[in-house]
Amino acid sequence: MNQRRSIRLSVVLSVQVITAAAFTAAWLQLPAVERVRLRAELSGRRAPAAVDIRNATPVTPTPRYDDPDVVSDEDLARVLHAILPRFPRQQLRPNFVEHALRAWGSRIEFTRNDLMSGPEMVDYLLDTGQYIASWGTESEPILQPREDGGIAVRWASDRSASVHHDHMLASLAEAGVSLDHFVSTPARRTTLREIFLESLRDFRPDERETEWSAMAFAAWLAPQGRSVWFNGDGREISFDQIAARLLRSHKRKGVCLGTHRVYSLMMLVRLDERFPGLISSRTRQAVLDYLTEVRDLIMAAQADDGSWPPNWPDGIQADSRRDPAEPIHRRVIATGHHLEWLAIAPRELHPPREDILRAARWLVDNVRRTPQSDIEEKYTFYSHVGNALALWRRTTPAAFWSRWREAHPDAEQPADEPGPIESGAPEQ
Repeated sequence: MNQRRSIRLSVVLSVQVITAAAFTAAWLQLPAVERVRLRAELSGRRAPAAVDIRNATPVTPTPRYDDPDVVSDEDLARVLHAILPRFPRQQLRPNFVEHALRAWGSRIEFTRNDLMSGPEMVDYLLDTGQYIASWGTESEPILQPREDGGIAVRWASDRSASVHHDHMLASLAEAGVSLDHFVSTPARRTTLREIFLESLRDFRPDERETEWSAMAFAAWLAPQGRSVWFNGDGREISFDQIAARLLRSHKRKGVCLGTHRVYSLMMLVRLDERFPGLISSRTRQAVLDYLTEVRDLIMAAQADDGSWPPNWPDGIQADSRRDPAEPIHRRVIATGHHLEWLAIAPRELHPPREDILRAARWLVDNVRRTPQSDIEEKYTFYSHVGNALALWRRTTPAAFWSRWREAHPDAEQPADEPGPIESGAPEQ
């Protein structure tokens, strides 16, 4: 009797072993995307992004040129003084902090208490306690822990949110913040890595805004040779796919007059130079062709005063199609952003040097003539002006300012308010 039971038990165990082996073999034969989907279905939870994050330090394109004819030390100091982060701590707009952070970096320390230093900016974005101290409980925290894991960033058009999808993440990357930096929410204390993984998991190629996702993903994934991963739906995502999404829309569409798309594409090309294989050779050529078209359009569209108009994709017809009610800050947006991507672009993608010089002179003059209160109201746009001009001196705002401040100890003192721009025709 015992012998029969032993035989039956052996048979059952053998069947289980064979079944398990067959299941394992079948599982291993499934494409990775199917394994991710199956895990999610079996658990009833969203799957994590299928990517191993080994690199914690972000990389960004380095500037190529040091051209004092584009901007002198004195003019660069004047522009950077105008974009010092003079932010009130109550109801502090995350979008302003993000733009200041990408320009000034995460380590800059200012001498005046009313200026927001780099570490304080990082803590404001990544420590919910700091955010609540500014906004109280009337606004939802900007960091949103998910029930099934991960931390998302709340982005919306209101003043208490990050305005664009993955803009905070891209700004932190450009500021050099490690994925090991702490993150504090009411639910738990963790690291920036969890926000990054959540962004990878939630990314969809058909989103309206992919400019900053492209920048953030490339900044951390390029150094480890990672160009393909799977999102939470088990869908394969690649930088070729992201680049194709950026190339697909009309040039006039997209954030900040379509210029962020241009910078993101230029960044992918530059990082592909440093980490070959980030994008395919075919995609690289498509991006370069696109950027060549952008160069030709801004050459044709540039105004006599050196500024680039908001309708720069109209090329030679830009002036005839100009909006007579166009506010001047839209030219600041276009001119500053174009100078920014050109500062990291190879010379073959440049318009004639005189075009670059005229654009830079227009920006410096605009900053000089614009009241400080107006610059602070439009801080996000003017921060790109400061960053672009610093790049043309092969430096960063923080590095230049630190050197300038050593030679000019009173550099951070308030400057005299410039006179108002003359009324009448739009500023030239």
